[in-house]
Amino acid sequence: MKKTKKLWMLATIVCVQVVFASCGIIDNTVIPDTVVLKEWQAGQTVSADVVEAFGGIDKCFAAEPIPDGVWERMQGKTYKENPYIGRDDLRHIRALHWDYDNQMHVGEMIVNREIADRVISIFRQLFDAKYPIQRILLPDVYDADDETQMRDNNSSCFCYRAIAGSTKLSKHARGLAVDINTLYNPYYKDREDGTRFIQPATAAEYCDRTWDFPYKIDHNDLCFRLFTEAGFEWGGDWTSCKDFQHFELIEE
Repeated sequence: MKKTKKLWMLATIVCVQVVFASCGIIDNTVIPDTVVLKEWQAGQTVSADVVEAFGGIDKCFAAEPIPDGVWERMQGKTYKENPYIGRDDLRHIRALHWDYDNQMHVGEMIVNREIADRVISIFRQLFDAKYPIQRILLPDVYDADDETQMRDNNSSCFCYRAIAGSTKLSKHARGLAVDINTLYNPYYKDREDGTRFIQPATAAEYCDRTWDFPYKIDHNDLCFRLFTEAGFEWGGDWTSCKDFQHFELIEE
């Protein structure tokens, strides 16, 4: 009789566990860790499950006032005190992007508020098309050293600095120019003495646009089409120099 009672109790426990499990009370599902997106850690890779748990793709694309932490990182690097542009003139872009590794990466960029909505729209269309961009990090990661970030193929916008080789402020100093995949789409200028100035200096082979290579921007490229349709001009069309990475707002 005791054995029968024990068997009955064991069967009851198993039955209860099965019922609880079917009702969702026992749930061994692993909840995706969304810290990367909640803290917006640019440069990190994220999965589709993490993006979904965060709230979906749409939530990962936004143009917002610059967060305090980001603004602090910019001081003395991409941002220097000046009479022309301040914090309220700029926006912090949050975006995801694909690379040739077929994974989603977290990116961020500071742009002028005048172009913020356009840039977000462009990045979303590039994302939807799985257009490869290797990095979208703030230049502050590189201590705002343009040569260093370009050698790392970083894409960026705002940096309060002069045009290379001059004292004239760049459109980047106002957050009105965006550089994409910079190593493979370099800037160069041929000097009168026959020498060529190249940025980054490691990109000499990519000045030759007659051959195919990864990240190349040309007139058949989706990035070229989206930026030019949004009112930007491409530095690859310039005649006095070439700046294949560069898209700047056409101002009336």
